[in-house]
Amino acid sequence: MKCILSFAVFFISTLLVSAQGSQKKAMSGNPVFPGWYADPEGIIFNKTYWIYPTYSAPYNKQVFLDAFSSPDLVNWTKHSRILDTASVKWAKRAMWAPAIIEKKGRYFLFFGANDIQSNEEKGGIGVAVANKPSGPFKDHLGKPLIDQFHNGAQPIDQFVFKDADGKYYIIYGGWRHCNIARLNEDFTGFIPFEDGTTFKEITPQGYVEGPFMFIKNGKYYFMWSEGGWTGPDYCVAYAIADSPFGPFKRIGKILQQDSGIATGAGHHSVIKIPNKDEWYIVYHRRPITETDGNSRATCIDKMEFDSNGLIKPVTITNEGVEARPLR
Repeated sequence: MKCILSFAVFFISTLLVSAQGSQKKAMSGNPVFPGWYADPEGIIFNKTYWIYPTYSAPYNKQVFLDAFSSPDLVNWTKHSRILDTASVKWAKRAMWAPAIIEKKGRYFLFFGANDIQSNEEKGGIGVAVANKPSGPFKDHLGKPLIDQFHNGAQPIDQFVFKDADGKYYIIYGGWRHCNIARLNEDFTGFIPFEDGTTFKEITPQGYVEGPFMFIKNGKYYFMWSEGGWTGPDYCVAYAIADSPFGPFKRIGKILQQDSGIATGAGHHSVIKIPNKDEWYIVYHRRPITETDGNSRATCIDKMEFDSNGLIKPVTITNEGVEARPLR
């Protein structure tokens, strides 16, 4: 009888171990959804993950924005054409790098359009608004919010930041210059700073484009992309300061290519799980099989910090991240 019982226990234990080994954890995989998409803005609204990316295509075809939502970072739903140039009369091409923020139940989507090269051209950074994250979004102003080159910054690559004191700022800029400006209550314009200026330059060493900011333990982490966006050297670096105005001293790179997986890893955003010290970096990269500059795919990997609060170098993966439902 003892032999039979021992065999039965061994058999059941073997089955359990085998079953556990065969149950693979649900992973997002990278890229997280099909299609060429870049410059992803990742954010959480109403216990749902959202990603707002650029539709990566030649500028004359880059005339709309899609969005993607997920309950768990693994299963994504596409929301097509939440905004396009048909509803933004001044925008004709190169609609890109969306940034979004919720305020009083309304969702404000900031975007760049037309890739202007001088103050004489029409375009720049616009704002659209909707009553839900999936849109449809409508032009908030009927004109660009920023349509001039201030401090040498091309009006593109906008990020909207809510500070701990409730003030809202727009941080933006291409051509190796980055500005910060305080938004007014309804996001129709700006509130000048005490010295009378509206746009303050906060450009750190190495900055090219794609700014992003967050607060951790009272410190302001300022991140950006550097290198050329079509090349393998595209990457993300960061700095830390005691204020959103800096001064920001460059610390180093934390996201870059892995020649065995992908090149051109950059133009990112960060998602923090509410009330948890869990962080994800959302970014685009170019598969090693691709040479076209617009062949960019949106990916997610974990972002971690060391005991000194510095960001550890991110390991880019093909597996992506585990399912992480929000409760």
